[in-house]
Amino acid sequence: MKPNGFPKAEHLCLQRQIEALFAHPDGHATVWPLRCIWRKADEGCNKMLVSVAKRRLHHAVDRNHAKRQVREFYRLNKYLITSDADTSFPLHVGFVWLADRPIDSEKVEKSIVHLLEKCRNWKERISASENESLQEKQEL
Repeated sequence: MKPNGFPKAEHLCLQRQIEALFAHPDGHATVWPLRCIWRKADEGCNKMLVSVAKRRLHHAVDRNHAKRQVREFYRLNKYLITSDADTSFPLHVGFVWLADRPIDSEKVEKSIVHLLEKCRNWKERISASENESLQEKQEL
């Protein structure tokens, strides 16, 4: 598999997983023009979803362009949440477009990188706290 690929297995498309992501997110962050929500997944690999509302971008061409931008910059920067030594849990990540107009690619890339770094920081904090609780249980 390509290290920078975005295969179908990484697409978040099951209705129950999408509903769980939006109903009970573990974390969220907003960096204009995107909002990112994430949830700890039970198993599998990291999965991603992009949502661009028709109410925000009225023209299909603009919606498709926005989704294409988000997918591309996620694909190029997903290494931020999946490291080689990563033995922790996978995440389900959703990106929601907030802007009412198309945005330059540079701005979109910067916001995705910033959001993925926030997601990674959260993931590292959770992994550290889980490791500490496991060590405490083993000591008892």
